Amino acid sequence: MSLITAHEALGQALAEEMRRDSRVLMFGEGVATKRTDLLEAFGPQRVRNTPLAEGIIAGTAAGAAATGLRPVVDLLFAPFLCFAMDEIVNSAGKLRYMSGGQFAFPMVVLAMTGGGWTVGAQHNHNVEAWFVHSPGLKVVMPSTPEDFKGLMKAAIRDDNPVLFFMDMGLAFVPGEVSEDEVLIPLGQAAVRRKGTDVTLISYAKTVHTCLAAAETLAEQGISAEVIDLRTLKPLDEATLLASVRKTGRAVVVHEASRLCGVGAEVAAILSEKAFDHLKAPVLRLTGPDAPAPSSYVLEQAFAPQADAIVQAGLTVMAERVMAG
Repeated sequence: MSLITAHEALGQALAEEMRRDSRVLMFGEGVATKRTDLLEAFGPQRVRNTPLAEGIIAGTAAGAAATGLRPVVDLLFAPFLCFAMDEIVNSAGKLRYMSGGQFAFPMVVLAMTGGGWTVGAQHNHNVEAWFVHSPGLKVVMPSTPEDFKGLMKAAIRDDNPVLFFMDMGLAFVPGEVSEDEVLIPLGQAAVRRKGTDVTLISYAKTVHTCLAAAETLAEQGISAEVIDLRTLKPLDEATLLASVRKTGRAVVVHEASRLCGVGAEVAAILSEKAFDHLKAPVLRLTGPDAPAPSSYVLEQAFAPQADAIVQAGLTVMAERVMAG
């Protein structure tokens, strides 16, 4: 095992996949400047900077993918995906279906999201639910360096366009990554902590907040299971349902706003498919329906914190007492 950051783990994944497959290339905003090791190893034909023109970058990637290449493009901050919606959603996401499978679009779109860098509302906006709602796309949002590496490798090998979101607060947090091949299938959640009383469901940086909350709940005699979704689309329903059918209670946590967020879909799945096992209503803890602040203190308040998750866990446990 080696101790590296998510940023470094992505670099390892890219280098390994570029060595494995000559069709893999990377371009985007500042990629050759940020990843000089890749530029030196693979040259400017496969690693290059582009103008700050998200629509052109994404459109070029879609065209390259249609011709048989496997591009990875970096559009930096997630809100600027707005400038590439037609190319990602309307072209890459739909043309494989519209062509009857004659074309594939094996491209990865990398973007940073979430709080932690105090970059303000126009650079910090969790937009992952937009793309979960878009047919033909897959969506990944890891929480650990090993998952960043393993999921990026899987995303590059996938024949569909994949939105790969890096939570900014995790970019330079170190974690253990295996020295062996790391390849994590898309659509497979991880059980980060086993428990029997309540299931905490999350992704990206709030997974770590859930783990901290689970420690506090354990001190109060409540056993919390923590599920890391990792891939938002396809969603691992089997792992979610197995956990909630066991615990009977669920709290869904994410930094993105509540309305029509990923948590709403998870809550609906649990209500439809595990209703007979629920001992309390499914609760959601999310960010507010407001632009993200640029103040660090306010940015921390913007995202769900461990004490709020603990209180939610206590609330769903109290529902059982009231019902009894």
